[in-house]
Amino acid sequence: MNPERLTKIILGPVVAEKATRVAENHNQVVLKVLPSANKLEIKKAVELLFDTQVESVTTTNVKGKIKRTGRVMGKRNDWKKAYVTLAEGSDINFVGAE
Repeated sequence: MNPERLTKIILGPVVAEKATRVAENHNQVVLKVLPSANKLEIKKAVELLFDTQVESVTTTNVKGKIKRTGRVMGKRNDWKKAYVTLAEGSDINFVGAE
């Protein structure tokens, strides 16, 4: 796998109530990833960028919502969400350096 592609796969964390609940209860992290990324690439990218051990990866394709602005109907983009289960004792800190 191309190391340059691995650095571009993860687009950012998903900040939501469900993501926080999953992180606390199941030692998982929820990430927004490229729609073309597969589970193996996501696992390698997380291990490379955050220096942690990944146990498993589950992905979900999120359909964009249809929204209305005045008389104009629009659609948000579809995106991919990855639930990354970390190995016991591993942690990812998005806020601070150390």
